[in-house]
Amino acid sequence: MELLKWVQLLFSEYGYAVLFIGLLLECIALPFPGETTMSYAGYLSYAGKLDFWGLLVLAFVGTTIGITITYLIGLKAGLPFIKRYGKWVLLTDHKIERAQKWFNKYGNGLIFIGYFIPGVRHFTGYFAGIISLPFRKFALYAYSGAALWVTLFLSIGKIFGPQWKSVFHLVEKYSFWVVGGIILVAVLLLLYRSRNKFLPLLLKTERKKKVKHVSKPR
Repeated sequence: MELLKWVQLLFSEYGYAVLFIGLLLECIALPFPGETTMSYAGYLSYAGKLDFWGLLVLAFVGTTIGITITYLIGLKAGLPFIKRYGKWVLLTDHKIERAQKWFNKYGNGLIFIGYFIPGVRHFTGYFAGIISLPFRKFALYAYSGAALWVTLFLSIGKIFGPQWKSVFHLVEKYSFWVVGGIILVAVLLLLYRSRNKFLPLLLKTERKKKVKHVSKPR
């Protein structure tokens, strides 16, 4: 059965529960087309069949519960346990080694951006637990990343309506760069809004440097 038809059938039979349970299972590393499902759910909200904010809450909660479960498994069981039993949830040695390389490259930030990298978001929670990352730090990266991930893909269907599939394929292909652009814009907006706060501090610091330079004995 074609993937989209299968997703449509699931929604027709189970409604909102599809999003919550599906994303929870996907974060544990079980096969589920999370991004396609979210975009289609957004389209259903565009069509007036489902409530967008209800979908957003369920998607966020399902995702965060799923990745928190993987964090706790990694924290309590460790890497040997995951290597031994991970195959039951499709965590092969090759995938584990790949995720480890990504973690070494990007550090804790991978927990945030990992949602947008195919084949990586399923493992970031496990590795965060394995390296005993403090829960507060894990939650900061994992939950903020989840919020951006679910908002982005639900919004594709909600905003673009009947054209959601075309936009979805573009965003899916370039999601890593899309997210980088969103973060850059957010940082620039934050800096712009805070300019009245930080500019006087910068000027004050600069003046102090000049005074010290002038007052130095020659």
